[in-house]
Amino acid sequence: MVDELVVNLSRAQFAATALYHFLFVPLTLGLSFMMAIMESTYVMTGREIWRKMTLFWGTLFGINFAMGVATGIVMEFQFGMNWAYYSHYVGDVFGAPLAIEGLMAFFLEATFIGLFFFGWDRLSKVGHLVVTWLVALGANFSALWILIANGWMQYPVGAVFNPDTMRMEITDFMAVIFNPVAQAKFVHTVSAGYVTGAVFVFGVSALFLLKGKHIELAKRSMVVAASFGLASALSVVVLGDESGYAATEHQVMKIAAVEAMYHTEPAPAGLSLIAFPRADGSVWELKVPWVLGLITTRSFDTEVPGINELVEHAEVRIANGINAYTAMAALEENREDPVARETIAETWPDLGYALLLKRYRVDIENATPEEIAMAAADTVPDVWPLFWTFRLMVGIGLFFIGFFVFAFWKASTGTLDKHRWFLWGAVAVMPLPWMAAEAGWIIAEYGRQPWAIEGVLPTFYAASSLTVTDLVLSLAFYITVYTILAVIMVILMVKAIKAGPKDYVALLNGEPDPMETPEPKSDLPQSPDSYGDDKAGKPAPAE
Repeated sequence: MVDELVVNLSRAQFAATALYHFLFVPLTLGLSFMMAIMESTYVMTGREIWRKMTLFWGTLFGINFAMGVATGIVMEFQFGMNWAYYSHYVGDVFGAPLAIEGLMAFFLEATFIGLFFFGWDRLSKVGHLVVTWLVALGANFSALWILIANGWMQYPVGAVFNPDTMRMEITDFMAVIFNPVAQAKFVHTVSAGYVTGAVFVFGVSALFLLKGKHIELAKRSMVVAASFGLASALSVVVLGDESGYAATEHQVMKIAAVEAMYHTEPAPAGLSLIAFPRADGSVWELKVPWVLGLITTRSFDTEVPGINELVEHAEVRIANGINAYTAMAALEENREDPVARETIAETWPDLGYALLLKRYRVDIENATPEEIAMAAADTVPDVWPLFWTFRLMVGIGLFFIGFFVFAFWKASTGTLDKHRWFLWGAVAVMPLPWMAAEAGWIIAEYGRQPWAIEGVLPTFYAASSLTVTDLVLSLAFYITVYTILAVIMVILMVKAIKAGPKDYVALLNGEPDPMETPEPKSDLPQSPDSYGDDKAGKPAPAE
C-alpha cells in the first residue's frame, strides 16, 4: 500500500526546491534581454551612458544567474533520488529535453556570460553585442527545453507504452517539441519573466531618483523598462489566454478546479470573479457571463465540463484501464500472448487511471465499484487553493498593464521623475511579479494532481521507496541551504545597487574606473538616508 507521508514529503521537497529556484529564473530572463537592448543602443549611438547601464544591470544579472544555477542543479538530481519509478517509467522521454537543455542552452549561456564580463576590452563593439544577445538567447533556450519537458508532463504526446519494456518510449520527438501545452507555457512563462525584469529595473531606477543618485542612468533605464514592461505585460495576458485554451483542450479537470465549477454550465460558461462554498456543498459566486467559454473554447456554443461530470468520465477510464493492467499481467506470463498485446494496444492510454487504484488495493483487477469511485474522486485537485491562487496571478497581471501604461505615458512625456508618489509606488510593487510567477507554478503543478504525468502516472506511484527520516532530513537541509543562498543573493544585490555602476573589468585590471564621473543633480526633493548620505542628512559627495 501507499505510504502517503513519504509521497507528501517527496512532493514538499520538490515543491520547495522548485519554488526557490523560480525566484531567480524570471529575473534572469527579463534582465538578459534588457541588457541586450541597452547594449544595442550603445553600439548604435556610441554614448557611454548606455555601456554604463549595460554593465550595471549585467552585474545584477550575473549575481542572479549564479544563484539560479546553484539552485537548479539539485532539481534534476531529485528525479533520480525522490522519483525513481518516474525516472524508470518515462526517463527515455523526459530525459531527452533535459539533456538538450544542458548541452545546447546552459553551456551556451554559461560560456558567453564569461565573455560578457571580461570581453569588453578584448572584443569589438559588435562582437561583444553578439555575445550579449547570445547570453539572452541561451537563457530563453534553457527555459524552452525545461518547459518542453514540463509540458510533456502536462500533456504526454509523441510517446507510447511499450509492453516489452513496460515503459513509455518516444515515437515522435517533433510532437514532444511542438507540444501545444509546452509552447503555450513557454511563451507565457518567458513573458512573465520579462515583466519581472522590467519591474525590477524600473523599481531600482526609481529608488536612484528618490535618492538623487545616478540620475542619467536611472532615467534612461526607466524608459527602457517602461517600454519593455508594457509590451511584456500585454503579452502575458494574451499568452495566458492561450495557455487557458490549451489547458481546456488537454487538462479539463484543471480548468474546472481553477473555476470551482462542479457542474457543466450551458455554453458559453461564465468566469467566476469570486466564489465561496456553502454549507450544503453548493457554491456562491459572482460571475462574468460568457468570459470563461470564450477563453477556454473560443466559441459561444461549446460547454466546459464540470468536476462532477469529469469524475464520472474518470470512472469509465479506470474500468478500461483495468483491462490494460490485466493484459499486462497475462503478458508477463506469456510474452507472445496475441490477445494480451491487442488489448494493451487498445487500452494502454487508460492504464494510468487504473494505477490510481493502487492507493486502495494491490490486486487492482479485483477492485470494487466503491474503490473505483474513490479512485475517480482522487482525480480532483484541491479546488479552493487553485481558485484563489489563479485570481491572485491574474489580478497582478492586470495591475501591471495599468502600471506600465502610466509609466510609458510618463516616459513619453519626459516626466517620469515628476511624481514622487509614483516612484515610491514603483519600489513598493517590486515583489509582485515574483508572487505572480510563483502562483503560476503552483497552478501548473498543484493543478495537475494527482498526476506526475497527466493521465499516465499517478504521483504516489512515481515516488522512490525512501524513509520518512531520509526525507525530513533532506528537506530540512535543502530549505536551510536554499534560504541561505536566497539571503546571500539579496545581500549581494543590495550591495551592488548601493555601489552603483562600476566598471569591474577596469577595477580588476587595476585601472581607474571610467564610470566615476559627476552626475547632474535630480530635481526631486532630497531626503536624508541611509542609502549613501551621511548621518546629518546631507547629500553624499558626487561620484
